[in-house]
Amino acid sequence: MGMEESAGGAARQAKESLELAFQMSQILDTGLDRHTLSLLMALCDRGANPEALAALVRELSSTAPPSAAAPTAPASNAVAAPTAPSLFPSGFRQL
Repeated sequence: MGMEESAGGAARQAKESLELAFQMSQILDTGLDRHTLSLLMALCDRGANPEALAALVRELSSTAPPSAAAPTAPASNAVAAPTAPSLFPSGFRQL
């Protein structure tokens, strides 16, 4: 097996893992989007404490402004808000 095949298999496995985690997240009604979930998984992969991350997500979710949790209808000339707000700034990129 070559390096390209190995990298392709790892990427496919990571995508499948994220999809499974996202499906579980939806069933549990966490409100996390794929991007945020991907960031949290990457932090865990790098040694972050999952319980501490869960506490942080709960804290940030409870202090989020109501307008971020339930986007209102945009004005006729406004750009529509994203359907699932992220808990992280848009400057973060999916790993």
